[in-house]
Amino acid sequence: MSKLELHNDMVFHSIKHIDEYGNEYWLARELMPILQYSNWQNFEKIINKSITACENSDFNATYHFIDASKMVAIGSRAYRKQKDYKLSRYACYLIAQNGDSRKSVIALAQTYFAIQTRRKK
Repeated sequence: MSKLELHNDMVFHSIKHIDEYGNEYWLARELMPILQYSNWQNFEKIINKSITACENSDFNATYHFIDASKMVAIGSRAYRKQKDYKLSRYACYLIAQNGDSRKSVIALAQTYFAIQTRRKK
């Protein structure tokens, strides 16, 4: 395994979560900065394109893109809802496929999630 592949595996593995049933997932808000998106609105456009691709492939998008919104403090004891998603490995793969291909990190994500998705089949 090359240094680049090892780094890639470590970066994506470091934000992987496992739920109480042993299912792996990634949080969109943790994946966003790794894929070099600094703005949620821009990243959510990629998520929405990926949801459409998922549905058009006859997969249940609600299984792969699970709402994980939460209330966050914004000061003065006020809270607001912050949108987030629990993403399956397949959802992450679709996000990488729909991401900005000019970014080298997107190519790394495409490779990582393509390989990992194949391994899990």
